[in-house]
Amino acid sequence: MNFNVVEVFARSVTIELDTDKIFCQDEEYTLFIDGKETLKGTQNVTSVTGLLPDREYEITLEIAGERTSKKVTTRHESVLLNVRSFGAKGDGKTPDTAAIQAAICACPVDGTVYLPKGTYYVTPLFLKSNMTLWLDEDAVLLGDTDRNHYPVLPGMTMTTDEKDEYNLGTWEGNPLNCYASLITAIDAENINIIGPGTLDGNAQNSDWWVNAKVKRGAWRPNIMYLVRCKNVRVQNIKVQNSPCWNIHPYYCDDLKFLNLYIQNPSNSPNTDGLDPESCKDVLVLGTVISVGDDCMAIKSGKYYMAKEHHKVTENVTIRNCKFEKGHGSVTVGSEAAGGVKNIRVSQCIFDGTDRGLRIKTRRGRGERSVLDDIIFENIDMNGVHMPFTVNMFYFCDPDGHSDYVQNQAPAPVDEMTPVIGTIAGRNISCKGASACVLCAVGLPERPIGQLLFENIDVEFLPEGERVADRPVMMDNFDEMSGRSIYAKNVQNLTLKNVNIRGSVDTQPELISVEHTDLTDVYYQPLKAQ
Repeated sequence: MNFNVVEVFARSVTIELDTDKIFCQDEEYTLFIDGKETLKGTQNVTSVTGLLPDREYEITLEIAGERTSKKVTTRHESVLLNVRSFGAKGDGKTPDTAAIQAAICACPVDGTVYLPKGTYYVTPLFLKSNMTLWLDEDAVLLGDTDRNHYPVLPGMTMTTDEKDEYNLGTWEGNPLNCYASLITAIDAENINIIGPGTLDGNAQNSDWWVNAKVKRGAWRPNIMYLVRCKNVRVQNIKVQNSPCWNIHPYYCDDLKFLNLYIQNPSNSPNTDGLDPESCKDVLVLGTVISVGDDCMAIKSGKYYMAKEHHKVTENVTIRNCKFEKGHGSVTVGSEAAGGVKNIRVSQCIFDGTDRGLRIKTRRGRGERSVLDDIIFENIDMNGVHMPFTVNMFYFCDPDGHSDYVQNQAPAPVDEMTPVIGTIAGRNISCKGASACVLCAVGLPERPIGQLLFENIDVEFLPEGERVADRPVMMDNFDEMSGRSIYAKNVQNLTLKNVNIRGSVDTQPELISVEHTDLTDVYYQPLKAQ
């Protein structure tokens, strides 16, 4: 079997197996570095650590008795700065922020700030360009539990000439004051954040999750917040217990997230895993996410940001990942007023999330909110209650339940009307569905453009094990249980080679669907257990 070298760092390498297997192999493989056995694994994406800078290495993959080798040269490193040399204690109690920040400020171009084994109790750290932050094995950055120790990032500041705005803070798509995050980078480039250490927000021991929707001082921080950064690579890090979203890239370009493990308690509020907002060229590989909200939510802000600081989120690739507990596996919206396009999700496992593919928007997002060219393929869903949901009546925001948002009669098409273009799913297995297979509700004045699903195999849970749920979060919409296809206000619906076992209905329910192509849609009873 062949493999591709995804990214080379000064002291580590990430590779991806060239395979059509989803997320992992059926049998274990072995990796050798210069002929020495280094690790065993099954995951399609893996990272090799323990290398040295400016060295050529031969990487050999052995699986099923076959070997493939490639040579790589690790990147240059100018200096390695140990935070202990700057006075960091790493005892989990002594405040280590100043010592680590001093090491960051002192780090030259192509240098590495190194955290050896230990627990470093910190408030937000600010990274700069052209550096690496390396958390070695058993190194933990642990968040301070006192919000009064966290600096505030102002939402918007007028420039001195009063001709422009300078944005730092954000909250749910608006430029609002927020606390700085445990790892913060602003207008920086060429940053590496590598593991195998841990970023721990320590939110369970603070008050971040108490009255979570109430602003106290400023809005809650993330664990990692990147503002207008370029060429950031995050590799082999564990991220956990975030006060809010775990990782939030904001107006960034050229990002890679490789072999991350992101975990928050399933009942922790608004703890999305990874939310790129108004970002371009994002790669997420080999990452496992289990959180209290959407595992990934792809965003581009609310109306003001789209109007005054417009940037589309585009070219996002998510591959060989596993998304576990969460409201949605991969979500687009709802704060996507700037538009989202060219999203590719493939070779992933969705395991135990409420929804698989989840698209959500509403009136008021605006005419620049065009959600288009979104493709999910080669996906295994296990225990996902509602595999595919598309909702243009999402009841978020203070006015989410207003007549303007929720009225299902046609409204005028104007500058506040969002657009959903083409959403596609191919080669997807869904075992253990519960509420429905596909639930899609478009606006009567602006129907969903095209829904295309082909080679879909669905098996419902037995009737006694199903949970009734509301697939789309909108007013005046009933719960569903065991339903197959519900589509309303759609221009084009294509279903090809769709097999559904165990639904309570035997045909799709279509309301105001203009054009349909229902080729080989089969309904069958559940197989006897």
